[in-house]
This record gives sequence, C-alpha cells and structure tokens, in this order.
Amino acid sequence: MARDTALELFDVRTEQERAIAQIANSRALDVQGEERLQGLNKNHPIFVYCHHGTRSRALAQQLLSLGYRNVYNLEGGIDAWSREVDPSVPRY
Repeated sequence: MARDTALELFDVRTEQERAIAQIANSRALDVQGEERLQGLNKNHPIFVYCHHGTRSRALAQQLLSLGYRNVYNLEGGIDAWSREVDPSVPRY
C-alpha cells in the first residue's frame, strides 16, 4: 500500500476570517481539524497559517515541542499568499 505523503495545510484563523478568504485545500483548525492533526504521524508534513503569520508561528512552535518534526509556518500568512502567490484570494 502506498504511503500518504500529501501535506496537510491548517488554517488557524477564526471562522469569521475564513469566511472572508481561504487557501484552497486548507483545513480549519476546529474540533475536526484538531482531531485530524492529532491523528497524523509525527513525520507528516504540516503547514500552518493565519492572517499575518504570528498565530500560526506560535502553533508551529507548539507542535514542534510536542514532537512533530515537519512543521512549517506560512511566513506572512494568508496576506502574503494573496500578494505573492494567488491574488484571487481576498485581502483584509
């Protein structure tokens, strides 16, 4: 059986922020998102983001302290994503 190597992209922003803008295929870090995160192998690639990168940086550091090894913060958050990667994502 093939090993699942797809990355997981978690959005740590509030529901209200997610209603304004989101990155395709990201998962809210709500109850279901937390359950998904906790069920991942500690080596699985995990990316986290928020509006500007501060909240997600704190979460990334917390995950690393819990033993997750492939954790990445989207520097600049969804705002940077909108400016540099996908201008169709609304800025707020």
